[in-house]
Amino acid sequence: MNRRNLLLILATTTALSALALSAARARDVPKVATGFVANILCSETFVSGQQPDQIFAETTAAMPGASLITWALDYHVDRARKDATVTFLGFGGSHAVYREGFGCYLDHGDAVADLSVPPADAKPSPALLPDIAGPAAVAPVNPQLTAALDRAFAEPEQSPMRATKAVVVVKDGHVVAERYAVGYSIDTPILGFSATKSVISALTGILVRKGALTLDQPVPIAAWQDANDPRHAITVDHLLRHTAGLAIGSSLEASLGAAFEPVNRMKFMESDMAGYAESVKLATPPGSAWNYNDGNFIILSHLIRNAVGGHASDVLRFAGQELFGPLGMRNVTIEFDASGNPEGSSQMLASARDWARFGMLYLNDGMAGGKRILPEGWVKYSAAPTPNGWVGYGAGFWTNLGDSFGANYRVEHGWPRDAFFAKETIGQYVIVIPSEKLVIVRLGRSPNWPPEVDGVFRLVRDVVAATGDKAKVARRN
Repeated sequence: MNRRNLLLILATTTALSALALSAARARDVPKVATGFVANILCSETFVSGQQPDQIFAETTAAMPGASLITWALDYHVDRARKDATVTFLGFGGSHAVYREGFGCYLDHGDAVADLSVPPADAKPSPALLPDIAGPAAVAPVNPQLTAALDRAFAEPEQSPMRATKAVVVVKDGHVVAERYAVGYSIDTPILGFSATKSVISALTGILVRKGALTLDQPVPIAAWQDANDPRHAITVDHLLRHTAGLAIGSSLEASLGAAFEPVNRMKFMESDMAGYAESVKLATPPGSAWNYNDGNFIILSHLIRNAVGGHASDVLRFAGQELFGPLGMRNVTIEFDASGNPEGSSQMLASARDWARFGMLYLNDGMAGGKRILPEGWVKYSAAPTPNGWVGYGAGFWTNLGDSFGANYRVEHGWPRDAFFAKETIGQYVIVIPSEKLVIVRLGRSPNWPPEVDGVFRLVRDVVAATGDKAKVARRN
């Protein structure tokens, strides 16, 4: 066989393999799309108390390209059974089920973990963080903040819509402004999507402080214990920074096109998400490349589960006693997959004030009421930029530190350089600005394109201007 024929065969084989892979992923799209919608419908109906029609409309509107298939999606929410079913042209159906205390999970017909609510004597720890506001929503303390919230909630004349649900501004430890959309209140749990990753990072930090996990040693995943397995080199730091190198695709973009990514097969077609993520081979050596994907935080969630007892109820007990309780976070729901593993890449719901309390932990260098919650230096570590993380990413948080494209873009558009934040690509933010002693929470359902459609860049500029030194002088006068 001459070289020309060999090259032709190799090229043909490669092309056919790529086509076969694309076809296989294309077959996943209906199931991924219906799973995504079913899970959100279930969570926001039965945990957040919202209306299914509005949830469906706003969620699909926030996903670029979703209009191509929205017409083919049919959904049904059964309030008596507490479940949601979504189909695509009558097939590819997904079924999400609510369980008291554990939120919703996607039921793929496999065996489901036996979940039980933590015993009554396993109550969360007493709150150490001082109360940040009273029982009523706090009106803005000055006209500039009023104008900032007006702009944050105002809808543009043309779509895409902003769909802001809540804004909470905390300055010097107190809420100085907050506002909620119709149907939402200070107690409404709101889905954080990928802001959940920052909470998983905090729980990981607590286990590092306790000596149950280490940052720079191979992680205790059973499938990776063979020293000859290249995944054996993966550390907690790699997972937190999205440099583990697993060949599972990207979670950076929220759009219809993302349905082709294998990471979304994990999220919406697998009963054991962690088992799937841990079975994936490497695309790049650990630590050598940055690739934001949900699989890293699903694996971290599995590590947390194993470290605290192995059961879903153990995770709730640990999170309540070590994090939510001390911070006074009382309206929180962590969701799990069918195997009982936390869905720590995107499925935590909490009230806007609770998200603000979480941000305050990082504003206070990991302390609450004089007690150290996170390891010393953990906040600085979380905000330290990851090499090649072009969006500006640290360890479980996005960051403006460093010289990345994303960090510089945000600073050029008025964000302080020391800001770091929990973020979801369709409009959820918990922004920590140490130099201003500020935490800004913005929750909504906004597309990630075009840039700044969610209004957050303007909100940050407005709030910094309204609460800075010049604003203080104006308020005194």
